[in-house]
Amino acid sequence: MDKKNYKDMWVYIEHDGSQVHPVSFELCCETRKLCDQSGDKLVAVVAGELPESELDKIKDCGVDKLILVSGTGYERYNTEAYTNLFTVLCRKYNPSAVMVGGTTNGRDFAPRFAARLETGCTSDATELIYNPETTDIEFVEPAAGGKIMAVITIPVLRPQVGTIRPGTFKHIPVGKKAKVEVIKEDISFPLENIRTKLLGFKADAFDPELDIAGSEVIVCVGAGLKDEESLGRYRELAKLLGGKLACTRPLVDRELLPYKLQVGQSGVMIKPKLYIGFGVSGAVNHVTGVEAGKFIAVNKDPDAPIFNYCDYGIVGDMDAVCDEMIAQLKG
Repeated sequence: MDKKNYKDMWVYIEHDGSQVHPVSFELCCETRKLCDQSGDKLVAVVAGELPESELDKIKDCGVDKLILVSGTGYERYNTEAYTNLFTVLCRKYNPSAVMVGGTTNGRDFAPRFAARLETGCTSDATELIYNPETTDIEFVEPAAGGKIMAVITIPVLRPQVGTIRPGTFKHIPVGKKAKVEVIKEDISFPLENIRTKLLGFKADAFDPELDIAGSEVIVCVGAGLKDEESLGRYRELAKLLGGKLACTRPLVDRELLPYKLQVGQSGVMIKPKLYIGFGVSGAVNHVTGVEAGKFIAVNKDPDAPIFNYCDYGIVGDMDAVCDEMIAQLKG
C-alpha cells in the first residue's frame, strides 16, 4: 500500500435528520487544523437528509468538500447500511483518514468498516497530532486503565480511522471557504438486509442537573467522599457558585451518583471556567477529561497526583474545606 495514493481527511457527520450532533462540529474544527498542516482537504460526509441551515454550519467549520449521500437505508442509524456506505466511499475516493464521533453509533460502525478495509481503528483519542515526517496521525489516548497515555499510529495502512469522544475538542468555526465542492452520491442499501427493526422510540426525560457538559462551574466529588449524607454540602456549594455537581467513577460504582455526572474519559468531557475537585485522586483518565479555566483541588493527601494538574491546591479535610467555602460565600 502506497500512502501517497491516499489523500484528504474525512469527518462523518452524525445527525438525527434535523440537527447535527455537536461532536461532528468539534471534529470538523479539529481536523481542519490537521489538514492545514498536511495539505489535505477537509471533507464532511453526510448520509440522508439534512436541512440547509445545518449544512451551512458544517461549511462554517472550514470544510473544503461535502459528500452528500442519498439512497435507501439511512432513515435511521443501522450498522449494516452505514458500514457499507463508508466501505464503498473509502474504496472509491481513498481518504487518508476518517474521523468518527465516539458516540454509541460511531463506536458501532467505525471499527466494522475499518475491518472491511483491512485497516486500523483507534478509539477515544484525547489529542490528534499530525507528524509531517511520517505523514501519520498520532492518536493520543488513555491506556492501562487510564494510568498512562498511549500514542497510537497506523503507519502502513490507510485510511487511518479513529473515534473521538464528544466534548474532547472545541467547536470554533473558522468560517466558510470561498468555494465548497459538493459531491452527490447515490448509494442504496437493501432494506431487507438490515437486521434490526425500530418498534418505537421514547426520549429520556431531560434533567438539566444531569447536563454537566456545558456548565461553566463544576464541583466534582471523588473517592474521598465519606458517605451519601455528605453530598448535600457539595450540592449546596455548586448551587451557590451557579454550577453543577459532578463526580469521578468510584462514586458511580458505589451508586451514590448517576453515570451522567461522571467526569473523565469514561464519562463526560468538560470545559468549565471553574473546576473544584474534592477528594479526587487525579487519575489520568479523569484529569484528561477536564479542561478548565481555573482548576482547584482539595485533598488531605499532599502527595495526591491531582496537585500536579491544578492551579490552586488545598491540603485538608474535604468536608471542612467545603463548609468553609459555603460560609464565606454566604457571608
